[in-house]
Amino acid sequence: MNKTIQNALKSTTKTFAKLDEISIYNENKVIEAFKMHAVALRHFNGTSGYGNDDVGRDTLCKVVATVFGAENAIVSPLITSGTHAISLALFGVLRPNDIVLSVTGQPYDTLQDVIYKQGIGSLKDFNVQFDTIDLTSEGGFDYEAIGKYLQQKPVKMIYIQRSRGYAWRPALSIAQIKDLCLYIKGISPKIMIFCDNCYGEFVEKLEPTDVGVDFCAGSFIKNIGGGLAPTGGYIVGRNDLINLVAGRLTAPSIGAEVGSYQYGYRLFYQGLFLAPHTVNQALKTATLFSSVLSAKGFDVSPRSDEHLGDIVCAIRLNDPDKMIKFCQAVQSVSPIDGFVKPEPWEQPGYADKVIMAAGCFVQGASIELSCDGPIREPYTVYLQGGLTLEHGILALEKVLESL
Repeated sequence: MNKTIQNALKSTTKTFAKLDEISIYNENKVIEAFKMHAVALRHFNGTSGYGNDDVGRDTLCKVVATVFGAENAIVSPLITSGTHAISLALFGVLRPNDIVLSVTGQPYDTLQDVIYKQGIGSLKDFNVQFDTIDLTSEGGFDYEAIGKYLQQKPVKMIYIQRSRGYAWRPALSIAQIKDLCLYIKGISPKIMIFCDNCYGEFVEKLEPTDVGVDFCAGSFIKNIGGGLAPTGGYIVGRNDLINLVAGRLTAPSIGAEVGSYQYGYRLFYQGLFLAPHTVNQALKTATLFSSVLSAKGFDVSPRSDEHLGDIVCAIRLNDPDKMIKFCQAVQSVSPIDGFVKPEPWEQPGYADKVIMAAGCFVQGASIELSCDGPIREPYTVYLQGGLTLEHGILALEKVLESL
């Protein structure tokens, strides 16, 4: 093993021990939810057609709601991505002329058309006003600007993006989200608070819905699916809001009463069971990359001694060629398509060309070791995931060789 990596592993012992503690806590939380809802082999069976009385689907929703400390949840293989889950949540509860305020700046790239692009059925087409306030330079909420805005306009929803997306800023901590919820509800309990929870599940002992967020959404091929879920997403939170979203997923007259999945639900249950450990491995991988590449002189976020709010490590490379080589190095040790050299391309939903290394068992599953980024200055690559720390170590060795 590379000596720099060996030294970094020794220096991160305390951080890794803390991550282990969080993983054990969350694993117990998942097991208790399984026991509470009496999960059995029969819940793995699939259904066809309407999917009426699909006990596997309905019980999975109850388990996820319990894990999140929430009233209700939708977990569906029919949700194709995190962007789809967030879009469902927004269109499910928002109505024409509503006002949404994002307090974490502009949402992730793939949501720009969902919100702003006219003529495609976007929120803009329904006359939903979506405004933004950036985080402070220290990565906190701009309470002064938020308070001033709420005095001027009748906001229906506060929007939070927990992860960094393609922005150079720290992911939010649960403590920050809790403080924001107390502040918003102190101004008006009627304002809904929504959180894009992608990349954040099981990173801490609590989830956003534990600390005041009314509902949140994410992808089952990210953290919560544990690397096994083959597709799907979730929306979890207040019962009245989840029922509205269910009407958008299917139809207002039937909501979550239907929805079949003939292939069965074992991988969703098993993935959820593995998720706390898998997230632990991804966090250790991100910590190791951060420690080593920081020592090599690169700007990284978060640093290895900073709070981990998601499973992502951002590395500023300041050179498009280095960015491409970085991604190619990660791809070269991937179990799937390890022989492929990724190149930048115009991916749907992104304004710039994007390069992605994602040699995954589940296509695009970013809980598996992957990295990506838009080809634009300062040429930052975003590394996330890792089913095993061992895989992360091998990828880091290749990255060091390539740089």
